[in-house]
Amino acid sequence: MVRKKRRQIFNLQSRSLVSMNNPKSMIAEQYRTIRTNIEFASIDCEIKTIVITSAEPGDGKSTTAANLAIVFAQQGKRVLLIDSDLRKPTAHYTFKVDNKVGLTNVLTKQYAFSEAITVTEDSKLYLLPSGPIPPNPSEMLGSEGMKNLLEEAKEQFDVILLETPPILAVTDAQVLSNLAEGAIFVVNSGKTEVDKAKKAKEQLVNTKVKLLGAVLNNKKQKDNQYYYGGKQLS
Repeated sequence: MVRKKRRQIFNLQSRSLVSMNNPKSMIAEQYRTIRTNIEFASIDCEIKTIVITSAEPGDGKSTTAANLAIVFAQQGKRVLLIDSDLRKPTAHYTFKVDNKVGLTNVLTKQYAFSEAITVTEDSKLYLLPSGPIPPNPSEMLGSEGMKNLLEEAKEQFDVILLETPPILAVTDAQVLSNLAEGAIFVVNSGKTEVDKAKKAKEQLVNTKVKLLGAVLNNKKQKDNQYYYGGKQLS
């Protein structure tokens, strides 16, 4: 279990954390809808470890991962968000935590898993930041140590979300998808090209993971609201 002496409380005031800062908003409600859809997908088989990726940078995967982690925690589940983007990590900025100790320190056996986890303002939501950026991200994510870490995490948490780099940029998302039970693909409306979205989907389908669906991000409505929704890619 996470050691209490390592627990630190941090302020979740980032504007991207709409599910925390404005839980009654339409966007927060859409994240709860995505949460419900994930739960429906878990009826026949338990899905604890979920990869969240996108085709390219800037599609909104980091925001999606953070807010999904929040709405799962608001439901009373113990949630672990792992920043497994070991190239351009951002979760420590979103949650305003230190990134000196994180995933890479655990994989290199400098710290125990329990020592590297930080609890957020929500006592049900924990964060494992990336830690120092390594020279060999893909190899570390596909290592036996990563498999063991996920197995240990599944004993302690109900939901484990893994934010990865964009799938078309590097192989990291595919590597982690072979270790996870589900995957969510984030698409930025008006930005993500259809051909790239289809190519990214194909790469996910070629792994062992179950593709749970896609999140359409930044879809503008006629009333100038923003819509976040889930939709299976064809």
